Amino acid sequence: MSNAAAQAHSDALAGLSILIVDDNRDDRLLLAEYLGAKGSRVYLANDGHDGFRKALAILPDLILMDVGMPTCDGLTASRLLKSAPDTRAIPIIFLTAAARPAERVQGLQSGAIDYVVKPFELKEVSLRLGIHARAGRHNRDTSPRTAGSTVLDTHLFRDARRHLLSRLHETPALLSLAGALSTNPVRLNLAFKRCTGATVLDFLFEARMQYAASLLTRTTIDIQAIASATGYTTRQNFSTAYRRRFGISPNESRLQYFEARPDA
Repeated sequence: MSNAAAQAHSDALAGLSILIVDDNRDDRLLLAEYLGAKGSRVYLANDGHDGFRKALAILPDLILMDVGMPTCDGLTASRLLKSAPDTRAIPIIFLTAAARPAERVQGLQSGAIDYVVKPFELKEVSLRLGIHARAGRHNRDTSPRTAGSTVLDTHLFRDARRHLLSRLHETPALLSLAGALSTNPVRLNLAFKRCTGATVLDFLFEARMQYAASLLTRTTIDIQAIASATGYTTRQNFSTAYRRRFGISPNESRLQYFEARPDA
């Protein structure tokens, strides 16, 4: 590739939001420093579980993700991202030490559009990200609007949504959340009602349940860990909430999914 073409791809990174998901701290920081110097807005996650939560909150243009991570690996995280309406269109590029074609094909089948082999060259990372930068600027609606909602409603909803989705394990005090957005609980609830038809806490409940359902049916993460990740201190309370939403228990949901799989 010519120097002019390489420079064009490098310039394409300026202004992009890129989420780096890697359990290796040194690799995360190296990539963050390099891409930040290219003008990208860089966000970091240390495993697939953390990456999925942050992707929902940030809605980045591109995701650069390691395959081999503990707890929730890149393949699992990619499937989660592709199953969520808000993140399914985000291009994912895998970082992988896999040398066998079959392993790379598995990564592409999980939803990735490209891969970079570890140990990686920073120039190659830049080139591949640049190639997919146009796809990264996909057209998606990050702030639902309904008839009757205002620009202020949309801004309040978007900012609060980002906060809530990045902290699904926490139950926020509505007064504190509204204060952080320079508004009050009544006005914030009104913005949510106009944009989604739900109150703040109803929106949070639904987001937690959808996230829990994704983890139950697409990972083998322990149910207690899923409960904690969605803001429930006990498995019993989580199971009660899950049954209220879906009509079955978390364990039944997991069993039904895996029994229905063709390879089960």
